[in-house]
Amino acid sequence: MQRLLVGASSAILAFAIAQTAAAETPVAADTTVLEDIVVTAQRRAQSSQDVGVALSVIGGEALQEKGVNVVNDIENVVPNMEVDSQFGSGQPQFRIRGIGAREYSSNNASTVGIYVDEVAHPYTITTQGAMFDVSRIEVLRGPQGTLYGRNTTGGAVNIITNAPTAERHAGFSAEYGSYDRHRLEGYVSGEINPVLLGRLAAVTEQGGAWQYHRDTGQSLGDADKTAIRGRLTWLATPDVTVDLSATYMRDKSDGLGMRLRGPYTSFDGRVTYPTDTSRRITGWQLSPQMAAVSGRSLGSKPGRDNDGFDLNVRVQADLGWAQLNSITAHQTFSRSEYNDWDGTRFHESDVYFYNDLKVFSQELRLSSKDEGRLNWMVGGHYADESLDGGFYTEFRGANTNLINTPYDQNVEAVGVFTHNSFELTDKFSLIAGLRYEHEDRSLTTSGTRRLNVPEGPSVTYETSLSEVSGRFGAEYRLNPDALLYASVARGVKSGGFTTYNGTSATPFKPEIVISYEAGFKSDLFDRRLRLNGAVFFYDYQDQQIQGLEYDRESGRRGKITNVPKSEIYGGELEMTWTPFSGLTISQNVGYKKGKYTEYFAIDGAATDAANPVDGPWDIIIANDRSGEPLQFPELNYGGSVSYDWRIGGYAFRAETNYNYRDAIYNASSDSVLPSYWLVNANLSMGPADSDWRVGLWARNLLDKDYEETRNGFNGSARPTASPSIGRTVGVRLTAEF
Repeated sequence: MQRLLVGASSAILAFAIAQTAAAETPVAADTTVLEDIVVTAQRRAQSSQDVGVALSVIGGEALQEKGVNVVNDIENVVPNMEVDSQFGSGQPQFRIRGIGAREYSSNNASTVGIYVDEVAHPYTITTQGAMFDVSRIEVLRGPQGTLYGRNTTGGAVNIITNAPTAERHAGFSAEYGSYDRHRLEGYVSGEINPVLLGRLAAVTEQGGAWQYHRDTGQSLGDADKTAIRGRLTWLATPDVTVDLSATYMRDKSDGLGMRLRGPYTSFDGRVTYPTDTSRRITGWQLSPQMAAVSGRSLGSKPGRDNDGFDLNVRVQADLGWAQLNSITAHQTFSRSEYNDWDGTRFHESDVYFYNDLKVFSQELRLSSKDEGRLNWMVGGHYADESLDGGFYTEFRGANTNLINTPYDQNVEAVGVFTHNSFELTDKFSLIAGLRYEHEDRSLTTSGTRRLNVPEGPSVTYETSLSEVSGRFGAEYRLNPDALLYASVARGVKSGGFTTYNGTSATPFKPEIVISYEAGFKSDLFDRRLRLNGAVFFYDYQDQQIQGLEYDRESGRRGKITNVPKSEIYGGELEMTWTPFSGLTISQNVGYKKGKYTEYFAIDGAATDAANPVDGPWDIIIANDRSGEPLQFPELNYGGSVSYDWRIGGYAFRAETNYNYRDAIYNASSDSVLPSYWLVNANLSMGPADSDWRVGLWARNLLDKDYEETRNGFNGSARPTASPSIGRTVGVRLTAEF
């Protein structure tokens, strides 16, 4: 099967060249014209080519074809975007144009806004079950705050699920692949009565264990995920529509095992493991005390036992002179996750996360109804969030008692915003948006302690935010198929608390990005070629990064700190081309470069050497790191090539997609994560007059060995790494009724 898929990938262009062969009937000629993609990125239905912002849109079928099954996979289809889970944890972290966090705790807001059907998910751990029955995703780059519920510095990811339909439909997609992985997704949709439409969708994914324990041979990596979503649309009156959506997800999947990048000697010196020669080799073992606090059995593997429930109601009312939208949402999520970060049977870098999260939000928007010269929108957003939990850890050392860091966080945020566009002429428009936001955050903790030490008194830390942000810009339409735009925007991301160590929970400040951006959107050659591009410069203030601080009595503490000034510049270019019927070529490239421009950072080694071993730590030594590059891949390149053709009443499709990620310096391990290519391929067929198709697919076709993160928690000379799965192949059957 692997050889067949390699051949399918390389044969796509050959199929295109041979498209005039007598045995082949090309698809209809009008497929050379690129269709308008309707988006709601600006809270109203528009063609994506009429939106003067840097925007990438990927449809649901394309997401399936490109293997985007979880939010982490979005990075492979969008330029200048990275999504990873630090050290293999189940929590994704999003970065757009270099703006984003790298942490594994659950309590801090994301620098990229994540929305599912217009509902904000302020904590990214809740998004892992969202990618099923998806209509499209919209990724906006740059600060956002005048259109969306929450204020962000990096951008926004909008996941739009399929809505109920008046016609009755049903369908499913079934996959089976390497390592006995199988995935089944299905839906039913249609009219329940003349004023009530409904849709029920579900997905389950099982199997796929691809790693094994170096000592026991036990497998690791099985998925065990299930989610179900129900949507109802009630046509209450000719002018009022009520949409109700409820989603439940459960994830009991195995975790990711770490790989040893160098020889590793256990703390007691009894065992030395050699460097792991394969990405599939790992190790783990749950200690009795960690099993007790996590509620797991002694034989349990690293993994998750997470579940979440989302409920939201959206009311749309036509007031005659304006449109009113109300979105009321309630989210709950429970995180229970055990990870073994030393990658051995020794308990030298193990962690257990536990959290209970609740979010209530209410958004109201009033917007102009008619497409006149002035389009306006005003809105307000309220959120009430609570996050209880913490984590237990075991690290190298003589004292093997568990370390516990509990905390209780509460957030209340209120924002009011407006977004407006005014056509000065038929070609020239001005854009103006403003937002005011007030937020209060508090975190109560009794500090970090070993279980054999009495619990200390609880301390409450507080931080607040009162900020004005906005966007001002201009759009100029050269002709019906070409748009130029430029803007300056100010975005704000909340401050927060470091929960890795309860004694360093003093708050860090909000970060601010002032963005200068210019771009174009164009459809060329009778709309056969779509070419969009943008360039940007970011003035980055109080960037939140992993740093150090010192306490006079207790010494060094890891903490999220603020860099006074940084800068990032770069751009993106996206192209879609249909040179002739059946052939579609898409390409994208993103480039970014950044540096600290004002940053004096504490030198931990020098500070430790300048003070007594047991303190007090009165001498703090800092280094000027101005000019040092920021830590993100500078270049990424991706695209896809697909060809559709017909032979003897059957429709065929061959497709390959690929993505290149540049190297990145990894500060936590003082090493470089190498660059890599990922290539996927698909070959499918089905009767031309039927609604079912069968196909073959391959992911990571070139069997590239790459790493997402590295860490040095276990004190080894060469840190452990979180490996990625190699080549996988499988079959897929899709059908609609």
